Amino acid sequence: MAAEAAAAAPAPLRAPRAPISRALLDSVLARALGVFALAFGAQAFPYLVGQFDALRPGWAITMAVAMYGGFVAVTVAGFAGRWFEVASGVVAASYLVALVTWPLAVVDPGVVQGADPWLWYLCTVATSAAVFATTLPVATVYLFVTPTVYGLVRLTPSGGGVAPVEAVLDAVYAIILGGAIVVLVTVLRQAASAVDAAQQTAVARYSNAIREHATELERVQVDAIVHDSVLTTFIQAARAHTPQQHELATTSARNAMAHVAAASVAAPLDASDVPLVDLRDRIAEGARAAAVDVAVSSHGISCHGLPAAAADVLYSAALQAVVNSAQHAGDVPGLRRWVRVEWDDDRTTVEVGDTGVGFDPVTAPEGRLGVRVSIVERVEGVGGLAVVDSAPGAGTRIRLVWPAPGAWDEVAS
Repeated sequence: MAAEAAAAAPAPLRAPRAPISRALLDSVLARALGVFALAFGAQAFPYLVGQFDALRPGWAITMAVAMYGGFVAVTVAGFAGRWFEVASGVVAASYLVALVTWPLAVVDPGVVQGADPWLWYLCTVATSAAVFATTLPVATVYLFVTPTVYGLVRLTPSGGGVAPVEAVLDAVYAIILGGAIVVLVTVLRQAASAVDAAQQTAVARYSNAIREHATELERVQVDAIVHDSVLTTFIQAARAHTPQQHELATTSARNAMAHVAAASVAAPLDASDVPLVDLRDRIAEGARAAAVDVAVSSHGISCHGLPAAAADVLYSAALQAVVNSAQHAGDVPGLRRWVRVEWDDDRTTVEVGDTGVGFDPVTAPEGRLGVRVSIVERVEGVGGLAVVDSAPGAGTRIRLVWPAPGAWDEVAS
């Protein structure tokens, strides 16, 4: 049964989803900002039309396109999940530029003095966009600077020429409303990040507990095999003097080897998921502990994982390949060693390679268990595949794939 389970290609496991996560919260807030921006933009549009004749046409068209185009971009990016920070940055920057240049853009202050500048209705939108486009310290500075600039503009004839008290009230109102949004978004993000961290800690502790339990069971099983089969075989071999006793010792040895082989492919109990980032870091730490200089890289592994049993085997096989390289690659000028962890098309690949002397896998001695048993058979035991690509003078490249593809050609090509 264990051999059949190992031969079948297991379906890739998905990481458990938290009831709330930072990524989910950011997605919801991005979409909310898009709707929020369109609503306030619609509110400000009649004032833009009413004050259009009092403004320089080139400035008015440019700022209108920048602001309303930014609102549309924020909405589309929020629902699409791409370029949202860039679109928010365009809105925040355009609004601040519009405020600073407003006194230069007004041709007829008399039209503006009858109502608030149309930019007033978009101040909160710009402040909210700054929260998503920048870091919290920068957004905090923007929160105070932008309403202050608006208050100063309101004191000028082109901004309405209002009394200082009214200008201060407008600025304070904008700071209070924008500050509430900044605080709300920051608190929600921190709470979501805390949930993510708590879930990752819980999964890691659960995985470690299950792994320790499985290790203890494996130790007990190995102890039983050694005691009941291996030692018995040694005793029988030492006492074998007749042909019948020799035959019995040989049979006992075959049975002991069968027990060891069955234990090596037994399905583990640990069904938890290990992030590929952790696998990459674990291989890097193992290489450092072995004092082997290896360049470790990765591609496309974020947000992906694989079962702990497969992760343990890939780690052990990769580390064995690194040790083999250190022992057999030779003293070649400019020797390079690397380990690359990739995830593509629901499949994990760990490549261990060097530019050493290489060898011929076909003519490798049967006694070379480091490749055949510690790498190839070990990976195949969990439903994976190990491909050894080496030639004399051409270096060595070992690719560990999980789950195994349907044919060797798909990997070796």
